[in-house]
Amino acid sequence: MMDDESVLRLARQRGIGDAYHDYRGELQHFSLATKRGILAAMGAEEGTAAPALLPPVAASNSHHIGFDISAEGSALGEELVWDLRLEDGGRYEGRVAIAACAELWSGEEAGRWISRRRFELPLELPAGYHDLEVTLAGAAPGRCRLIIAPERCHEPAAIRGGSRLWGVAVQLYTLRSQGNWGIGDFGDLKVLIGWLGSRGAGFVGLNPLHALRPAAPAQASPYSASNRHFLNVLYIAVPDVMEYAVCAAAQRKVAAKRFTARLEALRAAALVDYAGVAALKLDILQLLYDEFRNRHLSAGTPRAARFRSFVAAGGEALELHARFDALDKYLCDLRGAESGWLNWPEEFRDPRGAAATQFAAANPQRVGFFLYLQWLAHEQLGAAQQLARESGMPIGLYGDYAVGASPSGSETWMDRTGYRLGAEVGAPPDPLALKGQGWGLPPPDPQAMVSARLEGFAVLIRANMQSYGAMRIDHVMSLFRLWWVPAGQSPTEGAYVHYPLHLLFAIVALESQRHGCLVVGEDLGVVPDEMRTAMPLYGLYHYKVMLFEKDGGRFRRPEEYPRAALATVTTHDLPTLTSYWSGADIELRERLNLYPGDEIRAQIRAERAADREALLRALREAELAPAHPASGAEGFTPQLAAALHAYLARSAANLVSLQLEDLLGMSEPVNVPGTYAEYPNWQRKMTLSVEALALQADIDADLAGVNRERAGHAPPGTTGPR
Repeated sequence: MMDDESVLRLARQRGIGDAYHDYRGELQHFSLATKRGILAAMGAEEGTAAPALLPPVAASNSHHIGFDISAEGSALGEELVWDLRLEDGGRYEGRVAIAACAELWSGEEAGRWISRRRFELPLELPAGYHDLEVTLAGAAPGRCRLIIAPERCHEPAAIRGGSRLWGVAVQLYTLRSQGNWGIGDFGDLKVLIGWLGSRGAGFVGLNPLHALRPAAPAQASPYSASNRHFLNVLYIAVPDVMEYAVCAAAQRKVAAKRFTARLEALRAAALVDYAGVAALKLDILQLLYDEFRNRHLSAGTPRAARFRSFVAAGGEALELHARFDALDKYLCDLRGAESGWLNWPEEFRDPRGAAATQFAAANPQRVGFFLYLQWLAHEQLGAAQQLARESGMPIGLYGDYAVGASPSGSETWMDRTGYRLGAEVGAPPDPLALKGQGWGLPPPDPQAMVSARLEGFAVLIRANMQSYGAMRIDHVMSLFRLWWVPAGQSPTEGAYVHYPLHLLFAIVALESQRHGCLVVGEDLGVVPDEMRTAMPLYGLYHYKVMLFEKDGGRFRRPEEYPRAALATVTTHDLPTLTSYWSGADIELRERLNLYPGDEIRAQIRAERAADREALLRALREAELAPAHPASGAEGFTPQLAAALHAYLARSAANLVSLQLEDLLGMSEPVNVPGTYAEYPNWQRKMTLSVEALALQADIDADLAGVNRERAGHAPPGTTGPR
């Protein structure tokens, strides 16, 4: 076991913090035991690494880049030889005398005389990912991935031209329609786009659409993905698949009375029955895959060529994800295993091992089926984004990138070194969670990420931006620090581990510009100063929730919102407007025993009463107050929702998002943080179908008011960063 001093030294090297300020503002130091636990999860051991000429990865948001080179005194007469390979295949070589490099410092280190010099690469580099190698006599060659990024993330031309856009956020699975199969799908999304596009919306916001596990459909949290590189195949609109219209076997099965009855029951249910939906969809999709193989793959049609092109572009990652889903389904259905690779027999836990490889070779159609499903999902999502752009939406789809992945899903199965399963991501104690939070997601190891030159992160961001005009990064502070909780420990015994913020932001900015994708950082809660500085520097939008935007006892005025922000009244993790006003959310949390004590509960009730009055004062000052409610004691009205939406729409924020639940006046939340089985999270459906939304005069009036406020000029006296 390492001695205490070694633990402290290694903890600093691996990015583990020493202390943090808690929600009361008090400085809390991380214990030695916590640091030992995190180091154990990292598999970190003390050792003396050989000094490297270059770091594994470096970034610059200009077209030039340089490095600090440490040379021994005996090497001062030598030359540094460099070899640069550009992303586009170009190559440059050169050499420079060490003595000609500017000296930054010289002195003795570990008994050797060292001169630290500045080497500037004498080239103007294009944006992209490039590879640099340098050699110096007496030192090991240095290799570095250079990330040359734009100064800022992408911003749509409409916003640069002065437009202030609005949209509606929806949890896709909650949508009802006459044609879906018990869960909102990409077909419903297209109907929603048509409705909102005709009303002037600039975007449709979506929950994370990341791949979950088809073998365990009830594990449905969109924030606990199996793999964030790929899509949830339950969102496929089966009737929209080309094979559906020509597959006689599928048509017969769907027309059968028993199937029709099951389908109607799934559509009518108040909650999404994920297991029932998966059983119906996967059964018919299997028939469609058989039809595709017989009609297209065997004949080599253009449709087959598009599929093969998709598979080739997906590379090993797509192949392994399909292998995972096929294995998971096989082991669950035929061998009685529990879903997830941590529950599989040991021989299948290595994705590239003999057993997994042999399974794929022996079962090409099982694997091919899940490749087909990913292709269908990507095609349908891409078609929805194309429709949104054709409908005049400057952004179109606004996606959501979750902070982590399930410990037993395909993302961690494929990446056994980047994620540390001996710890979980969470949050330190706060007033509503005095014992802290453990989210059950394995943290990525920052040293492993850097050693891999951040290629995994770049691929992940790239995959998530492909079909979106804007993307929200959930818990954006994770790009700077994450709360690690060692396995078996309370979240109160966690600590912050730090990540290479500027390197990660450089990748986000580069991919954002390449994909034309605006980036919103979900920066709720305690935001470190480093993050407050970096977000505007790189052009990430802030995430402003009206219910949290208070200054003392008042709500912030519209002109006090920053321009570079997405503003929303509430979110999927908060009560709906109706519930917030009535206090139904407080009663629900009481029933679920989620308050740590009577004092906190009473405090929240008192704050809510004060907030109701403060909201009405804000509306009166803006000359938007409805006739009713006239006081916080009166009940909620649709007119109050419209007034709050107009107030938010008047804000200086370039983007404003409404919740579909609030347009419908719904009360039940879609998610209650801190619960698992106690509440049906991620299951509650909308009260109206997507077809009926276009017929609601009150909703049209609400949206027309938002459109008018957004079309006007930004409020005078606009404050905050652009």
